Amino acid sequence: MLSVQNVTVKYDAVEVLRSISFDLSTGEIVVLLGANGAGKTTLIRALNGTLPVATGEILLGGKSLAGFSRREIAQAIAVVAQENETKFPVTVLQFVLSGRFARGSAFGWETANDLEIAGDALRKCDLADYDDRLMNELSGGERQRVVLARALATEANILLLDEPTANLDLAHQALMFRLVRERCRKDAGSAIVITHDLNLASEFADRIVLLKGGRIFAIGAPEEVLSEQNLKEVFDVQVLLDENPASKKVRVTTVY
Repeated sequence: MLSVQNVTVKYDAVEVLRSISFDLSTGEIVVLLGANGAGKTTLIRALNGTLPVATGEILLGGKSLAGFSRREIAQAIAVVAQENETKFPVTVLQFVLSGRFARGSAFGWETANDLEIAGDALRKCDLADYDDRLMNELSGGERQRVVLARALATEANILLLDEPTANLDLAHQALMFRLVRERCRKDAGSAIVITHDLNLASEFADRIVLLKGGRIFAIGAPEEVLSEQNLKEVFDVQVLLDENPASKKVRVTTVY
């Protein structure tokens, strides 16, 4: 679905990402982990075509991402950015409907189908009664859920999520990941998620890409990547690892 081939990204002359290669398959959730400044958000921006690559190539469905128009990219890839860019006075429904623009509608010309899709996305994100609320009057967590609802309303097959649970309570963190997992399993989608929560990554990731200094330090299944040695090398912290008794996934406890 998405293939990253030996990609390097620069800001001016500084290499922020170096020789990044991995594939995102249909139905898969890949989680990006790494310390601050490791290049996670830069990678998301490159995958969405908003940052050019210096060398290498990103392929979408076997075709170079550079050959797609912005509308075509928006139809295929939806981004859930951090909520602090959403503090403006439009209604929740208007904001979610803006996700339909790449499909050739909304912005005052919404169809019955657009309204149905937007309403369904809001219900899934626990926002059923928020249609007329203003974005700048919502809490950070509520805005973050609206951003996810807009991404779902685009009907894009690929979701790119940059710290989507940063302002959410525990219940809505789990809801966020369940919705992403459902989208991947039932609708032939896939997702790349940035998070700092190692245990959420362990629970929901099919694979983890662990970045350090703009390079891939480790890549693989959560139980392979979330090792004491890897986490010490990347985050400079000591951890204890055991098994979550409910999910049987690896559980990480930081030793302070």
